[in-house]
Amino acid sequence: MSDTASPTPQPSTTNEPASLAGRTRRLLERARYLNLATVSATGLPWVATLEYAWFRDPLRLVYGSTTGARHSRDIAFRDRVSGSLFLGGGDNGTEISAIDGAQFTGRCSEIPPGELDRYHEAFYESVFPDEEQRAEWMLPRSSLRAPAEHRLYLIEVERWWLIDTRTWQQDRVDRRVELPLDTRLPC
Repeated sequence: MSDTASPTPQPSTTNEPASLAGRTRRLLERARYLNLATVSATGLPWVATLEYAWFRDPLRLVYGSTTGARHSRDIAFRDRVSGSLFLGGGDNGTEISAIDGAQFTGRCSEIPPGELDRYHEAFYESVFPDEEQRAEWMLPRSSLRAPAEHRLYLIEVERWWLIDTRTWQQDRVDRRVELPLDTRLPC
């Protein structure tokens, strides 16, 4: 056993599209939850923390919820959403240079029954990588259609921003840099 820990991957300090795409992929793969912001019919904001799976070209996020959840009711009224993903700083959360995050805006809707085959298995494989856990928790497609209360929801990401790591270490101003969504994410 070595006395030195393996280094935590550091966010890149360049804002080139390829670098931003690499950081985006790292965030999408390593962040376990996303925070999803919605607004109700009466204008009240809400944020829900949700497990997700992601899909590329174009960038989409899928999560599961019940139709009665507050964020689901909000989405039924207004499909516009925003959200964020976050990675803490290293093993103990204090390594400032290892912190990374993204914010996004987009449209969200229930995945229609005809589209469930496209997302169902991949969503559960992402959320429950362990086969035994997945077998225990995966809902059958029939439980994700009316009149059942569970659904899979699709966020079609329209804009995506990352923490601008290039300047923060110099001036401590928290900025964002936008990743053009036509930039391909690395495999």
